[in-house]
Order: sequence, then C-alpha cells, then structure tokens
Amino acid sequence: MKKITLIVIALALFTACKSTAPTATSSTSDTYKVTTDLVNTASNNLGAKYKYAGTTKAGFDCSGLVYNTFQTKSISLPRSSYEQSKIGTIISIKKAQKGDLIFFKTNNSSKINHVGLITEVTAEEIKFIHSSTSKGVIISSTKQNYYKNSFAQINRVIN
Repeated sequence: MKKITLIVIALALFTACKSTAPTATSSTSDTYKVTTDLVNTASNNLGAKYKYAGTTKAGFDCSGLVYNTFQTKSISLPRSSYEQSKIGTIISIKKAQKGDLIFFKTNNSSKINHVGLITEVTAEEIKFIHSSTSKGVIISSTKQNYYKNSFAQINRVIN
C-alpha cells in the first residue's frame, strides 16, 4: 500500500510541474493563429501617437507596442527593445516570417534600440509594424534606406 501511495504522490508532483511556456505552440495552425492575432492586435494601434515609455493606445514607444501586443496573448516579454532582442531564437533574414520580431540599431547606435513586429514577408522586402518617434504606430519596410541601413537581427519568439 505504501508503494502505491508513493507512486500516486510522485505522479501528482510530476504532472503539477509541467511547463506551460507561453511562447511554445504545438502545431503549425496554432502558430499561424497566434502570429495572426499578434499582427492584428498591433495593427489595431495604427495611428496611435509616439510616447516615450508608452505602453497604451494613448501612446507607444517601439518596445511598448511589442510588449503590449504580446501581453494580449499572455506572452511576457521584457520592456526594452535591447532586452527583447535577447528573447527567442535569432534567425536569418531569409527565414523571416509574419510574427517575428525585427530589430535595428538606429541613429548610429552600437546596440539594438528599435523593434518592430513583422507583418509581411516577400522576396523583395519585409514589412513591420512599429512605433516611430516622428509618425507614431506605422508600417514600414526594409526597402526604406533608413531601415535597410540600420537592420540588426530577426528573432523568432513564437515557435
């Protein structure tokens, strides 16, 4: 009887500790739904003004937009673009997909200081939504010289 009780307790402990990492998904269709939801959520903020340290529709900075967007899917990200660049897996630009994060070193910065959420990938360009200091929440392209010249990396957070 003691053996059975110990086995039951051990099983209860192992199942109670199972991981529920919010960034892991179990299938391609789950990944597609999550990334589509993220892009739609971010897109609902198009036109919102830029606000330093902003994380609401009243105003966003770039990392605040990404932070807030991922929070809607219960995915916790760090608050700064530099810290966000350490999350997930760095992938080549050729493997970029909708829902990946794209990072930049703008204004001759030596470290990452800008982030966007990829909305579309074609052979010619990557489009991404972000909060620009001059225009607020907009969609931009890696075809634009400013972003082409300051591109740093792409991270996959949703697998």
